[in-house]
Amino acid sequence: MQVNTVMKSENSTTKRRLRGSYLISLMSIMLVLFVIGLFASLMLFANSISDYIKENVGVEIVMKKGVLEKDILDFQKILDSKKFVKSTEYISQAKATRRLTEDLGEDILEWLGDVENPLLPSIDVRLKSEYANNDSIAKIEKWVMTYRNVKEVYYQKSLINSINDNVHKIAFVILLIGLALLIMAVTLISHTVRLSVYSKRFVVRSMQLVGATEGFIIKPFMKYFVIQGVIGALLSLVLITLFIGAAFKNIPELREITDFGSFAKIYLIMVIIGVLLTTISTYFSMRKYLRADVDELYE
Repeated sequence: MQVNTVMKSENSTTKRRLRGSYLISLMSIMLVLFVIGLFASLMLFANSISDYIKENVGVEIVMKKGVLEKDILDFQKILDSKKFVKSTEYISQAKATRRLTEDLGEDILEWLGDVENPLLPSIDVRLKSEYANNDSIAKIEKWVMTYRNVKEVYYQKSLINSINDNVHKIAFVILLIGLALLIMAVTLISHTVRLSVYSKRFVVRSMQLVGATEGFIIKPFMKYFVIQGVIGALLSLVLITLFIGAAFKNIPELREITDFGSFAKIYLIMVIIGVLLTTISTYFSMRKYLRADVDELYE
C-alpha cells in the first residue's frame, strides 16, 4: 500500500515537471518568435515610411515662357505614362502666384507693381521610391530636357542624398539587429529543445536497447516539438496583431502607407520559422543523445 502511494506521488511529480517543461518550452518559442515578428513589423514600418518620404521629394519641371497650356498638359500625360513617375501636378502661373502669396503673407502682384510676373508654369513630379536617387534623377532630367518647351528641372540634390544615406545606414543597422535576433532565436529554441530531450534521455536509451531505429525514436519527439512550434507561432502572432493594432491606433497615417500583403507574408514566415527552428533543433538534439556513450547520459 505504501509502495503504491510512493509510486503515485512520483508519477504525479513527474507529470507536473513535464507540464512545467512543456509550458517553459512553449513560452520560450513564443517569445522568441514574437521578438522576430516584432522586429520584422518594425522593419516593414520603417521601409514604408522610407518609401513615403522618398516619394514625396518633388522634382519641379519649369516650362518656358509663353508655352500653351495644352502643350503642357500633353507633356504631363507623357510623364504620367512613365514607369518612374508616381504622380504629377500641373501648376499654372496663377496657381504658383497664389501659393507664393500665401507663403509670403502679401500679394506678390501688388509688390511687383508694373514688373511682369516672373513665375512660370511648371509640373510637380513625384517619383517612385526606387527612382528617388540622384543618379536616376540625373537620367530623368537629361530625358526631360530634350523637350523644347522645358526651361529647367529643379530638385534638391543635397536633400535626396541625405535621405538615401540615412536610409542605407538604418537598413544596415536593422540587418545587424536582425542577424543577432536570429542567432539568439536559434540558440534559445535549441537549448529549450535540448533541455526537454535531456529529461527523456533514459527513455531514448531504453528504446535503443530494444532495437528501435533512429527514425522511430525521433518521430514522436519531432511531432511534439513541431506542434509546439506552430502553437508558439500562433500565440506570437496574436501578440504581434495587438502591437500592430496599437500602432495604427496611435499613428493612423501608417494605414495609408502600409502594405498589408507584406504583413500576411510575415505571419506565414513566422509559422514556417517556428516549425523549422523546432524541427532542426529537435533533430540535432536527438542525434546527440542517440549517439552518446552511456557515461555521457549522466553528465
